[in-house]
Amino acid sequence: MGIFHSFAWRSLLGMRSWRGIWRSLALGILVLLLLFFVLPTQATPMTPKHYTELTFAPLPDVAMPAYERFQLSNGMVVYLLEDHEWPLVRGTLLFRAGSRWDPPHQVGLAEISGDLIRTGGTQVHRAAEIDQWLEDRAAAIESGVGKSLGQINFNSLKEHSEAVLSQLAEMLQAPAVEPERFELAIRRRQGMIQRRNDQPSAQAEREFYKLIYGADSPYARTQELETLANITIADVRQFYRTYLAPSRCILGLVGDFDASQMGDRLEAIFGSWQDPPNLPPLPPIPPVTVDTSPTTVVIERPHLSQSYIYTGQLGGTLKDADVFALYVLNGILNGFGGRLFNELRSRQGLAYSVYAAWSPEFDYPGVFYGVGQTQTETTVKFLNTLRQEIERLQREPVSAAELTYAKDSILNSFVFNFRDRLQILNRLLRYEYYDLPKDFIFRYQQAVKATTAADLQRVAQTRLKPEQWRTLIVGDRVPCPVAHCQLQRSRS
Repeated sequence: MGIFHSFAWRSLLGMRSWRGIWRSLALGILVLLLLFFVLPTQATPMTPKHYTELTFAPLPDVAMPAYERFQLSNGMVVYLLEDHEWPLVRGTLLFRAGSRWDPPHQVGLAEISGDLIRTGGTQVHRAAEIDQWLEDRAAAIESGVGKSLGQINFNSLKEHSEAVLSQLAEMLQAPAVEPERFELAIRRRQGMIQRRNDQPSAQAEREFYKLIYGADSPYARTQELETLANITIADVRQFYRTYLAPSRCILGLVGDFDASQMGDRLEAIFGSWQDPPNLPPLPPIPPVTVDTSPTTVVIERPHLSQSYIYTGQLGGTLKDADVFALYVLNGILNGFGGRLFNELRSRQGLAYSVYAAWSPEFDYPGVFYGVGQTQTETTVKFLNTLRQEIERLQREPVSAAELTYAKDSILNSFVFNFRDRLQILNRLLRYEYYDLPKDFIFRYQQAVKATTAADLQRVAQTRLKPEQWRTLIVGDRVPCPVAHCQLQRSRS
């Protein structure tokens, strides 16, 4: 305060008019007010509330935004979802294909063919031209084929959207498969095969799926150098003739456009593309063979200080009646408040990371697995404790607090299913592709709310079979967790 007094009196003595004096007094009052309100004052500190005492407003209702669905004259299904926040147009095209239909001696054909839709050039433009054309417009088109579907993603500024869609139509109707790009795709996968055991966890996961489905199953087999050597450019072109047809495509757009006008534009761009008269029928979905015999395989990897563990069984699909209760069961087991974290990590210190999940697939059975890494000498204890937690779910109903925690974790995160309109669009496309109801996500929300402790105990008893689990362990000198197990040396 002394500094202020010194400054104020010097100003007063130097003033030559009352106007200057009043200005100086006004400045002094302003300074006092600032000091009074800005300087910290002595106050009684507030006692923070415990987190259990906090209250929150109810979660807002989430609604699906308006969208349009229709078909073009050639049979292509189209979804349109307007979003005028940014001058962008983004989208996805799904087509009916999948690596599960690869011939056994040509595993890798679908993935290579999927990549080359984008990178292999067309009969009109070379691949390098397309690369440069997209880069000049800050646009992107990416393609690929997974186990059960083909997908092409694209995005562009609004002003280039029709040109990008036209380029996409050209890729679908007139793929070229340039030889140098084909060879590059083969070499890329050869390198991936040679490096695929760099991470023991990835090796454990890959071999576990072979243990569950069978090494030769379309849902577990892997690309090998020999199967890649059997793939030719002619095979890729035949793949396109088999799977690329407008009646097998679902196109979705989200962005800054007028949906009432976009339908006519899409008809102009894609309408001339027609199914060939001799389009072969799609192969049937490969069945899954169930093997309920318990098996343990240990893959020896020298110099590892930990065991990398996958254990579990065949699961179900998203169309199963129990799928929603099984998702809540996942919530009981996992997360910072879950049983596996609390018991295997926090209380017993057996693993830094441990989780288990019922993981269904859309149209073929998925898996239930327990996963973790533990010190070599505690491998058996880890597996026994994991199984005991599953058996406890079967034996005892979960507590009301656990059930509330699991359901709240799911329901509180439900809003994130709608944080981006492209995310919503892709969900709609997949529901159409796999023939699920359009309101599936809301059925999920409602079923989670309705799940009871009795439901969880019932699905744990009827769906989880720890006595049939098949276990894959990657490690160094791992003690065999059962009387008889298979030992293998690490393979590429």
